[in-house]
Amino acid sequence: FNVPQDKKDPSVITNTARIDGAMPTIKHCLDNGAKAVILMSHLGRPDGLPKPEFSLAPVAKCLETIAGKPVTFLKDCVGTEVEAACADPAPGSLILLENLRYHVE
Repeated sequence: FNVPQDKKDPSVITNTARIDGAMPTIKHCLDNGAKAVILMSHLGRPDGLPKPEFSLAPVAKCLETIAGKPVTFLKDCVGTEVEAACADPAPGSLILLENLRYHVE
């Protein structure tokens, strides 16, 4: 969800069209037997370094509002915590991983 953000306050999503566009697919998956939906994206160009202004945390909050259900936000997109959360998610859960561009590999 590489969504546009307010330049003065990057925690504010200024256009939710990409999230809105994904919702029918997310809902379809959950309504048709998916145990959970794990989402990943990039945001901006952080050059492989975690930078707060490029975090997907505000996107998770926005997604939660649009989806009308809790979104588990993982503070990384790799590692044992991510593997564990994705291996055994709660039924019907939405999980959003942190910005993929925090890792250049």
